[in-house]
Amino acid sequence: MPKFVIEREIPGAGKMSAEELRGAAQLSNSVIQKLGPDIRWEHSYVTGDKIFCVYEAPNEELIRAHARESGFPANTITPVAAEIGPATAA
Repeated sequence: MPKFVIEREIPGAGKMSAEELRGAAQLSNSVIQKLGPDIRWEHSYVTGDKIFCVYEAPNEELIRAHARESGFPANTITPVAAEIGPATAA
């Protein structure tokens, strides 16, 4: 399944409380359940004014549908070409 990195510009994201992050995750999960089994959220990185999310989906349009339904922006959607990590060097 194709993988995407979604950049979401959310001012003050890095200052969100654990409760606010939990609520955002719950909303995201509920929209994913509505959209069906072809979209999967792997994880997200919260920074100062952005959240970077990693999703699996068959196409970019399903990622955009999630953004519309959830109300979370999807400012940039980038398909992942490859994954590397420390083990790649071996």
